[in-house]
Amino acid sequence: MNLDELREEIEDIDREIVELIARRTYVADTVAQVKEEQDLPTTDESQEDRVMERAGENAERFEVDANLVKAIFRLLIELNKVEQRSKR
Repeated sequence: MNLDELREEIEDIDREIVELIARRTYVADTVAQVKEEQDLPTTDESQEDRVMERAGENAERFEVDANLVKAIFRLLIELNKVEQRSKR
């Protein structure tokens, strides 16, 4: 592969990442609706711990820096929590 082809592949991957973030955000919004209907708190620390544990395990499986992956997931979780709070 040449440089242009590699960059095009990265562009495709970036697009897929954004699509996955959008899907995750949609599901998180739905979770927020269910939480509101059931009068549950926005934050569920045990669930967040499970998400972070899975993120670390997946990072190790794909040989990616677990700290970096966990930092990305922490950001995603925080963004979803802010969104959930703003809708309540």
